[in-house]
Amino acid sequence: MKQPIIGIFGLGYVGLPLAVAFAKKYPVVGFDVNTQLVKQLRNGVDRTCEVPEEHLQAVLLPNGRILDNGETGLLVSDLLGEMQRATIYIVTVPTPIDKHKRPVLTPLVKANSMLARIMEAGDTIIYESTVYPGVTEEVCVPQLEKESGLKYNDDFFVGYSPERINPGDDKHRVTTIQKVTSGSTPETAQRIDDLYGSVITAGTHKAPSIKVAEAAKVIENAQRDINIAFVNELAKIFNMLDIDTQDVLEAAGTKWNFLPFKPGLVGGHCIGVDPYYLAQKAQEVGYHPEILLAGRRLNDSMGRHVASEVVKLMLKKNLPVTDSRILILGFTFKENCPDVRNTRVIDIYHELRSYHAQIDIYDPWADADIVKAEYGLELVSQLPQADSYSAVILAVAHNEFQTLSLTSSPTRVIYDVKSVLDRSKVDKRL
Repeated sequence: MKQPIIGIFGLGYVGLPLAVAFAKKYPVVGFDVNTQLVKQLRNGVDRTCEVPEEHLQAVLLPNGRILDNGETGLLVSDLLGEMQRATIYIVTVPTPIDKHKRPVLTPLVKANSMLARIMEAGDTIIYESTVYPGVTEEVCVPQLEKESGLKYNDDFFVGYSPERINPGDDKHRVTTIQKVTSGSTPETAQRIDDLYGSVITAGTHKAPSIKVAEAAKVIENAQRDINIAFVNELAKIFNMLDIDTQDVLEAAGTKWNFLPFKPGLVGGHCIGVDPYYLAQKAQEVGYHPEILLAGRRLNDSMGRHVASEVVKLMLKKNLPVTDSRILILGFTFKENCPDVRNTRVIDIYHELRSYHAQIDIYDPWADADIVKAEYGLELVSQLPQADSYSAVILAVAHNEFQTLSLTSSPTRVIYDVKSVLDRSKVDKRL
């Protein structure tokens, strides 16, 4: 059997690690519409920090190289035509939500339009982007048929294999996380399962249908979202009872079946987004999800809660809030990761600004240009001296912050969202 050429749409947090993994065994073309990103990758630089530089450079092929079926490696391109020799396409574009918390399938629809221009009879398209159950077969397939003129399950075949990337996680990598696979026919499902099984060392799980695989993806993160919402609510209750939440969780954690979730800000492109995809589909079929959306509302309130607690602590010390200077440490959605998508630190910022406080944000991991473009905020370039601020909020537990010597004083509030600082030197932990 002739070795397939794999084309991957989207070279971000999901697509790039997958492309590098496949490029060790197959010829791979990685495509992205972001020309600056493509240029960086051609130079062996991954701004997501998901692929070690040496791993990327080991599989990179020279620009303009014509892939041969017999070779392996990764060709990175922003030219759609260079994808045309592929026989298997994997779509890893983002699927965000809008300001009204509704799913946005626009990147997926645009990727399908590009695919329709280059796909040929016999090709297989695999989707990894997070969607609600039914999107692959009810949205993507009809679009591909209409725009390509090819017939589903006769001329082309489709599968769904949900991404499970955990940005910033050095232990759970794309090849060491078990992969769920599925296909539009039994034969397609087996081919796709075999393909992923050839590079995923943790093994695969072949789902009985595409919809099952789609549903599995959204509930994985919805489950975490609900559990975090529970401990976030506990944190609010214990705060009113003047009980340290971390002390309670440590005590309860001594029971063998207690789940070790911690309170915090819930952002990012998965946990803070995926539940809305399932909720959308549920509402379309006439069911209003209660627990799903209650968890989302609770977690979305935590940034405002943190800001409110900081203001209360400042007032207790007779520190003016209006025109005060407040430092926020961390802006990415999680620690040791440059990803600022859907970060909920922005909620702390906006709530404090409503009190007319002056806010500085420092984050050594975040790309200042991306933060400026996405949020309209200027990051400070170097770690400021805490002495010049009325309040300091440790919002993200980057390694660089965990050893800081921050000390509360009569003229300064220290609030530790992540509970990583010396507890005797902070005013409060979440």
